[in-house]
Amino acid sequence: MEPWRTAIVDKDETHIRLRGYDITQLMSRASFASVLFLLHQNRMPTAGEERLFNALLIASADHGSGAPSCATARLAASGNRESLSAAVAAGVLAIGDVHGGAGALTMDAIAAIADDAKKAGGTLADAAVRYVDRVKAAGDRVPGFGHRVHTTDPRVAVLFKMAKDAGVAGAGIDTVLALDAALASRKTTLPINVDGALAAILYDLGFPPSAGKLIFIAGRVAGLTAEVAEEHAREKPMRIRIPVEYDGPPPRDL
Repeated sequence: MEPWRTAIVDKDETHIRLRGYDITQLMSRASFASVLFLLHQNRMPTAGEERLFNALLIASADHGSGAPSCATARLAASGNRESLSAAVAAGVLAIGDVHGGAGALTMDAIAAIADDAKKAGGTLADAAVRYVDRVKAAGDRVPGFGHRVHTTDPRVAVLFKMAKDAGVAGAGIDTVLALDAALASRKTTLPINVDGALAAILYDLGFPPSAGKLIFIAGRVAGLTAEVAEEHAREKPMRIRIPVEYDGPPPRDL
C-alpha cells in the first residue's frame, strides 16, 4: 500500500515539525495566528501580516448566540450533554455560503471581475458594474455584502486599514471597494460585511478561494467552544424550546 503524502507535518521519535519548523521553537517564539498562516501558506508571515491575520481570526470568532453557527452549537449542547465535540461540530456544520462561508464566493467574484477587466480592457469599476448587473439579473445576491444587524459592519474599516498599514492592500480590497461603488450606482445600499473584508484580504495575501470558508471556520471555532461551554455551565438540559406552529392538514382518518 502506498503511504499517504503530506507536506504539512513531519515527526519522529523526538521531533515534531510543522512545514519544517520545529514545534518547540514555534511554541516559544510564534503566535497561533502565525502558525495557522504557516500551515496554509508554507511560510511565516511578516509582522504586519501576522497582526492582520490575527485580526481576521478575532473578527470571525463570534457574533452572538443568535448567529446560525452559535445557535446550532447551543441547540446541540442543550440536547446532547455527553459530547462537547458534537456540539462544536454541529456549529461548524451550520457554516455555509449564506452564513460565514460567503468569503469563498467573494474571492471567486474578485477573480472573475479582475479577469473581465483584463479581457475587456476596461477599468475595474466598469467590470464591477457589469458583475453587479449580471448577479442582479439572475436574481442572486452579491457575496460579501449585506448584514442582518449592521448598517455598517464595524470590523471592515479596521481590517482594511490594517491591511493598508501592513502593505497588503491590493487588488482584492480594490475590487471589493469597486463592488461597493457599483452597488451604490445601482441604488442598492448594502454594507461590506466581514466575509467581504476577509475575502479581499485573503485574496491579497495569496490564499485560494477555499480559505474564505476555512479561515472563518478556524476563527469561529473559538467562539463555538465558549458558546458550548456556557450552555453546559449555565443552562439546564433541553432548555431550548423553539415555538412551532403546525399548518398542515387537519386530523383525518386513514
